[in-house]
Amino acid sequence: MSATVHLDRLLQPFADCLTPEVATKVVAMRADEAMQARIDYLADRASEGQLDDREREEYLGYLSAIDVIAMLQAHARSLLHK
Repeated sequence: MSATVHLDRLLQPFADCLTPEVATKVVAMRADEAMQARIDYLADRASEGQLDDREREEYLGYLSAIDVIAMLQAHARSLLHK
């Protein structure tokens, strides 16, 4: 099984607790301007192969968090479309 499938299964109990009101808020979740700018900066450096170890760890942490948020948003959208 892929990591995405495992993540989906781990998050399912949380998704089952979503109300339409909470699901709407989850779908609307976005990084604030400063955080998005930092992620974009790290993404640019990663594309150029210029991340140092600390930046790489930070960037990978953001990518992991984004994966979790995207999965939660997918569950929330599914609930709202039912």
